[in-house]
Amino acid sequence: MSMVDVSEAQISEALGWRSVGDLVGQYPDAPVALIGAPLNERSLTPGRCDLGPKVLRGVLPRLSTYDVETGVELDLRVHDAGDVALKAVSPFDAFVPVRDAVAAQSHRAMTILVGGNNAITRAGVHALGLERAGLLTLDAHFDLRDTDQGLTNGNPVQALLDDGMDGARISQVGLAPFANTRRAHEKAKAAGISVRTVRECREQGLVAVVQQELERLSALCEVIYVDFDIDVIDRSQWPASPGARPGGVSVHDFFDATRAIAAHPKVRAVDLTEYDPSLEVGDLGSLTAGRWFCEILSGVAAR
Repeated sequence: MSMVDVSEAQISEALGWRSVGDLVGQYPDAPVALIGAPLNERSLTPGRCDLGPKVLRGVLPRLSTYDVETGVELDLRVHDAGDVALKAVSPFDAFVPVRDAVAAQSHRAMTILVGGNNAITRAGVHALGLERAGLLTLDAHFDLRDTDQGLTNGNPVQALLDDGMDGARISQVGLAPFANTRRAHEKAKAAGISVRTVRECREQGLVAVVQQELERLSALCEVIYVDFDIDVIDRSQWPASPGARPGGVSVHDFFDATRAIAAHPKVRAVDLTEYDPSLEVGDLGSLTAGRWFCEILSGVAAR
């Protein structure tokens, strides 16, 4: 006699389960698109951020589609639009191909851009339309370094200001002490950027701070682009970025904020930047990035 009575409609989970990886493929009509942007050139700290898209895709089969906390089963299909060819390409030369790749998916509810270093953020914002978009960053750093020596992963926000973006349409959340300069802080305030420190996030709650900034940006912008510079997470929970510092936001709060952000109807594109798989401790980085991807899909599904 069989130990388990399985109906014809069921599939055995003895050796596997339905994974988030099963949701990703060639689906032209999917509400979500995935684009890899393995930009690595002109990173201020040398590393291998170019490995991020491949490693993220590789970890998705390890993540199930079921959220035990909410009882929600993910069933959103994700169109994999592939990687932009960025090997040995500078941030300046990467701008047009990344912008055009994101713009080509703008008819979808959400476009997920996986870097690569933080220089891809400028192109992503332009893809939504500089005159109509707002920018929310979760980042330990201002990214307001001067652009007189060219584009790097340290100056995408400054580059957007140089492009003519109104600083009032930028919100920066999670800024860390002793990881930024007075000059950068003064530039942010002078430009009208909303500056929210990691202490505010800890005392008020990251989700609350993020929701305040989404509400503020929604009153000013037609669409919102969100840069998840993953070094905003506390380094003890996220070692796989050179810029991550002790005292950053908790990974639990990061996941909750990610879902809240993706649930907002004006958020049309997000990126994950500064993930360097060469700095992995075990597979902590890949599993964290994969969980982030799941939280994005959960947020979109909740709209």
